[in-house]
Amino acid sequence: MNKISNGGLYLIADPSIPHDKLLGKLRIALKCGIAAIQLWNNPRTRLNLETLVKPAIDLCRQYNTPLIINNEWKLLKELPLDGVHFDAAPPDIEAIRKEIGRDFITGITCGNDLKAVEWAHQHEISYISFCSIFPSSSADGCELVNFETIKTARELTGMPIFLAGGLSPENLKRLNGLNYNGLAVISAIMNADDTAEAVKYYNDFLHHRQ
Repeated sequence: MNKISNGGLYLIADPSIPHDKLLGKLRIALKCGIAAIQLWNNPRTRLNLETLVKPAIDLCRQYNTPLIINNEWKLLKELPLDGVHFDAAPPDIEAIRKEIGRDFITGITCGNDLKAVEWAHQHEISYISFCSIFPSSSADGCELVNFETIKTARELTGMPIFLAGGLSPENLKRLNGLNYNGLAVISAIMNADDTAEAVKYYNDFLHHRQ
């Protein structure tokens, strides 16, 4: 199920959206082709297990697409989630792996400090995500990442690299020349009037990018 290793479009789902509407958008996105979905641990909204997490698990299973939880790794012990994305390197990843007791996808957010990339490489993390590439209201806690950092990271590791933050259609052309595997988006799809068209746009960009 680790389709994320091939890169592609990584959808971050904001739980502040009414859950019926959110799940409807996820279903459309999954039909159109998504590498993975992350349930974002939005600090302003509680992740409801019954109305969001469990239905999202069932939905992703139908499309054989990984569902990743943001930070709340202990949920992997009680629910068949496919992985966890950490906003920063956890203190003891080996202890976490031992406690979960099964294989799972692991990702971390990276900024301009290449020590995070080196840590991810050394600990065989599944992927890294650079945030924020451009200014973004949903990624306002991230520093802006220098493109040279991304280029150096690719020299340090062959693990999948995703880019996140401010990836509007107008900004995508500015990514030319960067060696990355996928894009992680929130509002560009979550807030789109036509979810299917938005997913198609980003998938087409990734397929034809320079």
